Amino acid sequence: MAFVNNALIVRRVLLERLVKLWKEDKLISDIDRLPLELTPKNAKVRGRCCVHKERAVWKYKAFPLLGFDVSDEKDELAPLSYYAGKALDANRQPKENLLCVIDEACTACVQVNYEVTNLCKGCVARPCYMNCPKDAIEFHRNGQAAINHDKCVSCGICKDACPYHSIVYIPIPCEEACPVKAISKDENGIEVIDETKCIYCGKCINACPFGSIFEISQTFDVLSRIKEGQKVVAIVAPSILAQYESDWETVFSAMKEIGFTDIVEVAHGAMETTRNEAAELKEKLEEGQAFMTTSCCPSYVNLVDKHIPGMKPFVSHTGSPMYYTARMVKKEHPDAIIVFVGPCVAKRHEARKDEEVDFVLTFEEIDSIFNGLGIEITHCHKKEFAPRAQKEGRGFAQAGGVIAAVKSMNLIPDLNALQIADVNKKNIGLLRAYSKGKAPAQFIEVMACAGGCITGPSANVTGNISQKYYIKNMADENEE
Repeated sequence: MAFVNNALIVRRVLLERLVKLWKEDKLISDIDRLPLELTPKNAKVRGRCCVHKERAVWKYKAFPLLGFDVSDEKDELAPLSYYAGKALDANRQPKENLLCVIDEACTACVQVNYEVTNLCKGCVARPCYMNCPKDAIEFHRNGQAAINHDKCVSCGICKDACPYHSIVYIPIPCEEACPVKAISKDENGIEVIDETKCIYCGKCINACPFGSIFEISQTFDVLSRIKEGQKVVAIVAPSILAQYESDWETVFSAMKEIGFTDIVEVAHGAMETTRNEAAELKEKLEEGQAFMTTSCCPSYVNLVDKHIPGMKPFVSHTGSPMYYTARMVKKEHPDAIIVFVGPCVAKRHEARKDEEVDFVLTFEEIDSIFNGLGIEITHCHKKEFAPRAQKEGRGFAQAGGVIAAVKSMNLIPDLNALQIADVNKKNIGLLRAYSKGKAPAQFIEVMACAGGCITGPSANVTGNISQKYYIKNMADENEE
């Protein structure tokens, strides 16, 4: 997660309200009034034209939180209560797409990326005009230049040519954040996500200043099954240690109050990943392969599959910690519904391909569930959860943790390792170069997020706070 912002808060508040209605058995009966309650008649609306527009945005932002895409609306007169009813249907099919753009909210970004500021001196040279390939530069009466947006193709030549730097580049935040150009405007000026290119890194979600990009949530799929009395087991990512100041057992106790039958640390599966990855690395190096990369970050795996196919031979075939943990749980609870809980959008995609994982909830969603159900973590009675995971497994939460765990196996003396944390354009370029067969290390750990999973796009807290909590909770565990 990047920064605390109002769009993020709005997303969480809406889910909290929906969960609260569900708890009170009023989701279907009262949901139609929710947009009116959130934006009453005399409310001062910021960034929208009127209360009616704001209410429409609230309505459509509820769609993905209920598990739907905006495109599922076939009749504009169908109320939210209709979709709430369908959200509670245990037999409904999951959506194919994992992300969606709320078109009602996606309306305020620029159509072209360049604009002339009042720094323009109206110079005689007119290099912007002389070099524009589309004849998009026009002039006011005072001689100052202006860009005709109907002709401009955002090539940037005018900006480079201006001697006064009076032409500025205006980014489209979601497009700029996406490292693989998977999001772009359609003919109506609305952003569209191309999931054949998307690696589910989640950067666009928190980059959008209008909060118009959502994950399609499985919150009510999980809550409905808990309410029905089914056996539902949560497997929780190691980065839970970075989400709350409270220790992990207290947080797990709070999750128990949601109604999960059992809660298991994914750090147990991380140790299985470590053993297998260390053995595989040793085997590959002995066979003469120059290097191997990790495979536990699903966003990185998607990047290789969709954009750097040359890297495939160098990616470990070892399963992720989620993969191994799910199988451990299924062995003990063969009839259980398994829910992965973590900070990652890409885990939703990985879970789709894993027959043992039924649903995914993010830390952000879990925190909204706590608030919606009125569960106070600090008031929860601490329970014992056994067995405890090893510290190396919990180390997977932070960048460099996989390297540390593999080195702890002591299978390869003097292992030369490299860490790449943050899948951005620069690091993608590095990986493309390495895919040609040469790399500066034998073992490369790749994480899509800058600090590792503790700074995931769907984390509960910002990066600086998550780092603080993680260090504290790991230190507390080491003392015990």
